[in-house]
Amino acid sequence: MNMPSDLDISRSSPRRPLEEIAGQLGLAPHLLEPYGGDVAKISLNALDELPAENRAKYVLVSAITPTPLGEGKTTTTVGLGQALRHLGASSAVAVRQPSMGPTFGIKGGAAGGGYSQVVPMEALNLHLTGDMHAVTAANNMLAAMVDNHLHKGNRLGLDPHRVTWRRVIDINDRDLRNVVTGLGGGDDGSPRQTGFDITAASEVMAVLALSTSLHDMRARLGRIVVGYTYDGEPVTAEQLGAAGAMTVIMREAIKPNLMQTVENTPVLVHAGPFGNIAHGNSSIVADLIASRCADYVVTEAGFGADMGAERFFNIKCRNSGLRPDAAVLVATVRALKAHSGRFRVVAGKDLPEGMLAENPEDVQAGADNLRKQIENLRLHGVSPVVAINAFPTDHASEHQAIREIAERCGARVAVSTHFSDGGKGAVELAEAVSEAAAEPNDFGFLYPDSADLRTKIETIATRVYGAEGVSYEPAAERALRSYTDNGFGSLPVCVAKTHLSLSSDPSLLGAPTGWTLPVREVRASVGAGFVYPICGNMRTMPGLSSRPAAERIDIDERGEVVGLS
Repeated sequence: MNMPSDLDISRSSPRRPLEEIAGQLGLAPHLLEPYGGDVAKISLNALDELPAENRAKYVLVSAITPTPLGEGKTTTTVGLGQALRHLGASSAVAVRQPSMGPTFGIKGGAAGGGYSQVVPMEALNLHLTGDMHAVTAANNMLAAMVDNHLHKGNRLGLDPHRVTWRRVIDINDRDLRNVVTGLGGGDDGSPRQTGFDITAASEVMAVLALSTSLHDMRARLGRIVVGYTYDGEPVTAEQLGAAGAMTVIMREAIKPNLMQTVENTPVLVHAGPFGNIAHGNSSIVADLIASRCADYVVTEAGFGADMGAERFFNIKCRNSGLRPDAAVLVATVRALKAHSGRFRVVAGKDLPEGMLAENPEDVQAGADNLRKQIENLRLHGVSPVVAINAFPTDHASEHQAIREIAERCGARVAVSTHFSDGGKGAVELAEAVSEAAAEPNDFGFLYPDSADLRTKIETIATRVYGAEGVSYEPAAERALRSYTDNGFGSLPVCVAKTHLSLSSDPSLLGAPTGWTLPVREVRASVGAGFVYPICGNMRTMPGLSSRPAAERIDIDERGEVVGLS
């Protein structure tokens, strides 16, 4: 069966007025701030007006280690949210806002897909309500004030060679990774080597996602460390007098955005931090509001369970106070076949022909990754439900192989056809999630705040990734000592590594053992509230491919967007 495109499905789906969507959640009309007819901001007054004693079942959607194509977490999140309503429950979906870099690059948008997507997809993938641009402006306001401070006397003694704050922009542009600013005459600033990151990698974005209120965001922005003095003391945005202006720029951005799915399920879209150097989860304020409004809140975390889910548990839940009731682990036939090591999957290219042939043995050969990711959810005391995201090219015997692997690990399993069938295709999954969420769990953090930074890093490396140990470059050792001396030792850690392997080496598939996690350097996002060790070469500014999606995106004779995927 040839399905319509995601864009065609989005445009043909009947949408309900946003006041009606908000009404499903008990949100009164005065709490909505409309942006056109399809999107509205939700006032933070909702947190004061909604009954605090209401407590939705909180469900995380994660995945096994993905291929470069992704395995459909957002689509599964949306499909599950729709399916829970088929069971007679109220639900709200909470997802990140897509970055326009990937939208115009290889990956495309992040609205979900098929009959399990957020609509209208054009609005979601292209600017939405301007939150990304507010983050960009606030970040770059701080960068401008850093350089102005250096130019106007540098009363704080900020060492120009130890400035860590960079500018950002919400597009893929490799030529901006390393730049020199301040060229020209004496009035044009002081020359300094720096660079740009993509907006989703900004610490301001992580601050937005982890703040619990406007005033909490103001305090976090003030704690951002932009660099260090000649004596090694941290210099903050507060000391530069920038935090107030940044908060004013971000004043509207902290309000979550309300949208709907193709089946009119409420969706809260908010924040979009990177999943490799940041925690890769949507906002706390969106989850706090949704948790007081519905029977279930379904949210997702970036990349595999070793990355996004671990950070959801140990960073996001630590900040929000919310506790998960169940976790979904998305698995696909193609990903497990890829983890067999018998095939090579490349972003932007068709799957190898052999991957499409019926072969449950290839699935079994890649099963170690599924087993380890189930274990990673159980490490946190949460009941796992394996969602087999079914593709038309799959075979029943291959789904059965995944089911047998998961059930032997003690996990619930469901085959889901939400992409082609919408909510009704995920009813089996919704039933399994409802059962798991109804059971008492033993959720807990992987490490206490009081543990030192090395212990936190090594706990994640050995228990979650399966490493034998951790090695530290001298620069990383120095940074850990400095952060501890400066009072950052109680922060959680967010390990920056490849998302394509449980290890730090993207070529190591399955569940590798006998390896050591190499920590090259360690940085601190003090405002966001985590320390991030860097393991390998992490790109914070993607580049465009030889045939980026931007070449195919245009408007037609009616002025409507075409080519968006």
